[in-house]
Amino acid sequence: MTETALRHRAEGPHSAPVLLLGPALGTSMALWHGVAPELSVTHRTVRWDLPGHGASAASLIGPGATVADLADLVLGLADALGAARFSYAGVSLGGAVGLHLAAQHPERVDRLAVLCSSAHFGGEARWRERAVTVRREGAAGLAGLAATAHERWFTEGFRVPRLVEDHRTADPAAYAACCDALAAFDIRDELPLITAPTLLVAGREDPATPPAHAREIADAVPGAALTELPGASHLAPAERPEAVLAALRAHFTVRTDRTDRTDGGAAQGMAVRRRTLGDAHVDRAQSRQSAFTARFQEFVSRYAWGEIWTDPTLPPRERSLITLTALVAHGHLGELALHVRAARRNGLTPDEIAAALLQTAVYCGVPAANAAFAVAQRVLEEEGDDG
Repeated sequence: MTETALRHRAEGPHSAPVLLLGPALGTSMALWHGVAPELSVTHRTVRWDLPGHGASAASLIGPGATVADLADLVLGLADALGAARFSYAGVSLGGAVGLHLAAQHPERVDRLAVLCSSAHFGGEARWRERAVTVRREGAAGLAGLAATAHERWFTEGFRVPRLVEDHRTADPAAYAACCDALAAFDIRDELPLITAPTLLVAGREDPATPPAHAREIADAVPGAALTELPGASHLAPAERPEAVLAALRAHFTVRTDRTDRTDGGAAQGMAVRRRTLGDAHVDRAQSRQSAFTARFQEFVSRYAWGEIWTDPTLPPRERSLITLTALVAHGHLGELALHVRAARRNGLTPDEIAAALLQTAVYCGVPAANAAFAVAQRVLEEEGDDG
């Protein structure tokens, strides 16, 4: 049976805002390996593979393909996920897809980040030539390009063998069709149509799409911001994942100013509380609420969750580490069990939780850490991931 959809990997809470992550030509969703898990703390991150790359079927596109064709496949993926609106970040060809989506389907795109990409990729000739070569030589042609990929993708001495292998094993016909899409792409006249808040990220040592290409986009898209990363080449998410993560987290984490909140932040706090603690716990707490405790419950949602946990200065996983330590220090073991579960939702592994509790043995005392380990082990065993 012919496949009709892009293969993808989704991470993060089902109730969180959807963030689609697009790859570069010759790579797979592995390009986002160092960034997507962290972004999935606050978003439902969805990485997807280009046709003929990674796990996506080559038959999804053919000769003469365009970026618009790829964008239609991404819209189909969003529809399948039930995402009427989504945020989007893409690298190189994946960034071109994001520009097309934001310009032609503004009702679908909340926020946009374009990394190491361009509004046009240096004219048609070199991409048409590459497509002809790969169609003629097949796998041997791709192997030849893959042999020099690190020179185009990374700074001197840096390597990610997995991504180079993805390049070598891509389907030649689909790869050539993606080259056709790059050859035909020129969205410069449409950039002023983009209304989504837009971030451009450029690698200062990128020979494929130099920072000047990002500046051209930033100058044309109303209100766009530009970040240049030192020590980064074309595949910045692989080479500088921490810097890319910081830039994307700041861009995609929207903090509501207190003056704009009509409910003091209680509604936003409740959403974060549910995402962190789980609907079942919050529903139980709400069901036990009485006239006597109502103001306290509202206080917790508004202040603890609506003010503190929504502050983007610290990511949720780091807040979980702080919270676990504080609960151990004060011996609040019932709350500790709740926040061990919350820490797992916020992306902490069992090993990281154990490391945090081990440190409490030094600063909070061995008896306190001993009791905390017992609670955490029980919770992790109940969750089936005691690791």
